Amino acid sequence: MRILAIISVLGTICGIFYCLFSLLCVVLFGPRNREKMDTGFAPPVSILKPLCGMDPHAYASLRSHCTQDYPAFEIIFGVADPNDEILPTVERVMTEFPAVPIKLVRCPQQLGTNLKISNLVQMLPHARHELLLINDSDIEVPDDYLRQVVERLKDRSVGMVTCLYRGIAAGSIGSKLEALGISSDFVPGVLTANRLDGGLRFGLGSTLAFSRTSLDAAGGFSPLADYLADDYQLGYRISKAGLRVELADCVVDHYLPEYSFGEFVQHQLRWARAIRTSRPGGYLGLIFTFAIPWSLLAITLFPSATWVWVLLASALILRYAVMLATAVYIFRDSRPFRYFWLLPFRDIVALAVWILCYAGRQVVWRGKRFVLVNGKLRAV
Repeated sequence: MRILAIISVLGTICGIFYCLFSLLCVVLFGPRNREKMDTGFAPPVSILKPLCGMDPHAYASLRSHCTQDYPAFEIIFGVADPNDEILPTVERVMTEFPAVPIKLVRCPQQLGTNLKISNLVQMLPHARHELLLINDSDIEVPDDYLRQVVERLKDRSVGMVTCLYRGIAAGSIGSKLEALGISSDFVPGVLTANRLDGGLRFGLGSTLAFSRTSLDAAGGFSPLADYLADDYQLGYRISKAGLRVELADCVVDHYLPEYSFGEFVQHQLRWARAIRTSRPGGYLGLIFTFAIPWSLLAITLFPSATWVWVLLASALILRYAVMLATAVYIFRDSRPFRYFWLLPFRDIVALAVWILCYAGRQVVWRGKRFVLVNGKLRAV
């Protein structure tokens, strides 16, 4: 019991210091995030959109890529299933924007367990331009998205540009918990890693922009065909090739499904196991970031100690401060405030997911079960 008491107090203190540091990282990044640079650097871009199934807000998300304030770009959609339910939406977008060069590529081959990478390998030969941009199918972008992303590639030492995203919650409890985690945990965590490592060493699926030269330096798409965290791996390999990974100065929207609570936990577990296999040391260190759960445990062990209640109050205030700063400085969006009261519960679930992550290697992705072996997917 004594050891548990010491651990709970140390965990709370470590969590409070982590909150302070991540809050600083968010605030320092915020002003840069408001800049709107445009130096006239706007080479043509090939946007690659691998698709699989119908995502929430699909039409608006795909359409937003066609309304870019950018001189020259093309869009390449890729699907593996000839009867994919997303196809009518793609055809609607193609009909609505006849002036935008859009191709629909059928990808009949399965070149690995990661179907997204399998599609990309088959889509790449259809891309005409030196600069490539990939983002997930459920991402909606602002009209100046390409300008803001490509601007960072002007520096030849930058091999990849990636992008933060805000989670747009649906009405379900699971969806709200997911959005809350993005604003209070994921984005601050990315900015903290960026600060501690002196730059990013990974990419985010919301945006992966790079040149063919950088892609070749990373070994191309094919070596990623079995990896779950393909976005992480591509950014990591570009970084290992001696090129920098930069964050763009814009934020995109990620529309979340109507997750049930069970689906939310399942998604978080997949995410956690992907991080654990990609950054095992960093994932282990997350145990020191759970300020609220540790402080609640300390309260149960020292209910009459005033200083423990001070620790709990500090943990709550700082966790909410991180969420507030992310919403104001990064997202410029008040929606996370609508379900702010869920934050302590979300943090308790996050600790449970952290523990469960070590209890197995199975993940569920797009309705299919896989086993993770050294970061690679193996069909069950």
